[in-house]
Amino acid sequence: MSVHLTNSLPQKEINTYNQIRQIENDNLEPLSHEILSSEKAQRMAEFFSFLGDANRLRILSLLAEQELCVSDLAAALNMSESAVSHQLRNLRAMRLVSYRKQGRNVFYRLHDSHVLHLYQAVAEHLDE
Repeated sequence: MSVHLTNSLPQKEINTYNQIRQIENDNLEPLSHEILSSEKAQRMAEFFSFLGDANRLRILSLLAEQELCVSDLAAALNMSESAVSHQLRNLRAMRLVSYRKQGRNVFYRLHDSHVLHLYQAVAEHLDE
């Protein structure tokens, strides 16, 4: 991209300006491949918004330590089993927790290590 400036600047300065602009454009071009797509940015925003609930984060904090059933979570959080079940359903839908059945009991745990690392990173960041 060349710029056509009036004769108020010497040609040497115009050439220098154009060279600098080209270098800047060359440096920005690789960044365009690293920009988040609008769709992914929207999904990430919804994900972080979903985590903006204190009760969900409290549930995740307990599940970061160990597997627990609904009644244990409810007792530890001083919440009704119905409220905990509702939050767990949402957390499962977002693939943050998973469960296993053992007899009549259902035990919940963090879905995978990514969820644990995300939780730990945020908690560490806030403790600094």
